[in-house]
Amino acid sequence: MNFSFSKRAPKVLMGVIALGAAATLVGIMGDHTDHHQRTWASLLVNAFFFLGITLGALFFYSLQNATETAWSVLVKRVFEGIMGFLPIGAIAMIVVLAAGSLGLHHIYHWMDTKLYDPSDPEHYDAIIAGKEAFLNQRFFWVRTIAYLATFILFARWFRSKSLEMDRMSGDTLVRTHLLVYRRSALFLVFFAVFSSILAWDWLMSIDAHWFSTLYGWYAFSGMWVSAMISGVILVLYLKRKGYLPQVNNSHIQDMGKWVFAISFLWSYLYFSQFMLIWYSNIPEEVTYFQTRINEHPGLMWGTFFINFAVPMVLLMSRDAKRNPRFLIGVGSVIFVGHWLDVNMMVMPGALGHHFHGIGLLEIGMFVTFLGAFIYTVLNTLTKAPLTPVNHPYLEESVHHQI
Repeated sequence: MNFSFSKRAPKVLMGVIALGAAATLVGIMGDHTDHHQRTWASLLVNAFFFLGITLGALFFYSLQNATETAWSVLVKRVFEGIMGFLPIGAIAMIVVLAAGSLGLHHIYHWMDTKLYDPSDPEHYDAIIAGKEAFLNQRFFWVRTIAYLATFILFARWFRSKSLEMDRMSGDTLVRTHLLVYRRSALFLVFFAVFSSILAWDWLMSIDAHWFSTLYGWYAFSGMWVSAMISGVILVLYLKRKGYLPQVNNSHIQDMGKWVFAISFLWSYLYFSQFMLIWYSNIPEEVTYFQTRINEHPGLMWGTFFINFAVPMVLLMSRDAKRNPRFLIGVGSVIFVGHWLDVNMMVMPGALGHHFHGIGLLEIGMFVTFLGAFIYTVLNTLTKAPLTPVNHPYLEESVHHQI
C-alpha cells in the first residue's frame, strides 16, 4: 500500500514552513547585536541537525542490510523516506560553508588567510597555522564534496535497488539481495571514517584552537539517535493513519530499544569527553567547556539532562516502549534535546559573547527546517509501497515477536 497525503496535509506543512520563516524574520529584525552572524550560525545548526538525521537513517539502513536483520524489513521504507531529505540537507550545508569561504560570515575563523602569514604579527595565529595542512580551504572542500557525493550516491543506489527488488523473484532477487548486503558493508567502512571527519570539519573547527578525539563519535551518536526517533515517530504516525498494518508492538519495541540504547551511547560519549578534559585541566582544552559552563550553564546541563535522564527514566520499561502516545511524547522531547545539543556545539564558538541563548530566530529556523523535512519525507513515502514486496526476509519480519 502506498502512502498518500490527506487533502489538508500539504497546506498544513506549507503553513508550518511559512510560520517558521516569519518567526525567523521577526527574530532577525529584533536582534540588535550581530544578527548577520547569528542567522548564519542558526542556519548551520539546522542544516547539520537535519542532514545528520538523514545520515543516521542511512547508517542504520546500511547496518540492517549488512547484518541481514529481518525484523526491520517492514520499516525499511520509512528510513528510505528519511533519506529523501539528504540532497536538501546537503545543499543547505553547502550554502553555509560556501558563504564562509566567500567571507559572508566568520563562523570558521580559520578560513581567514591572514592567520597563516607570519609576516603579519597582528593577525598571525601560530596554533591555527600549525594545522594548515588539514585546515585549508582547498582540502576542506575536497573532503566536503567527497562526503556528500558518497552519501548521496549510496543512498540513491540503495533506494533504486530496494524498488527494483519489488519486481524481482527467484535467483535474481537473491543475487540482488547479496549485492546490497556487500555494498552496505562497504558503505559502513566509508561512513566510519567520514562521519568523524565531517564533524571535525563542520563543527569542531569552529573552535579551531580546541580539539577532542571523541568529538566525531559524540556527534555521530546524536545523529543516530535523532534518526531513530524520527523513524519511530513516523512509523507510529503511519500506523495511526491505517498504514503498515503488519508492524506490531514487537517492531515498535525494538525501535524504542534503539532510541534507549543510543541515548546511553550519546550520554557515555558526552560525559567521557567532558570528564577527561575536566580532569586533565589543560588550559587550551578546558576553554571549550569553560565558555559553555560559565556563560550557558542552562544549555550545557539542560541538554545532558534531557538526553540522558529522560530516556533513562521514561523509556526503561517494556510497556513504555510499546505505548505509542508515550513514545511519541518522550521521543519528541529527546529530539528537541539533540537539536539543543547541536546549538551548544555551534553557537558559543560561532557567536562568542553575542550568543545570549535560544531565541525566536533559532526557533523559527528550526520550525522552517522541520516543516520542510516532514514534507520531503512524506512526499518520498508516496513514491513506493510502504512495505517491500519481495524482500527475502519479509515473512520473518511479519512474524517478528519478542
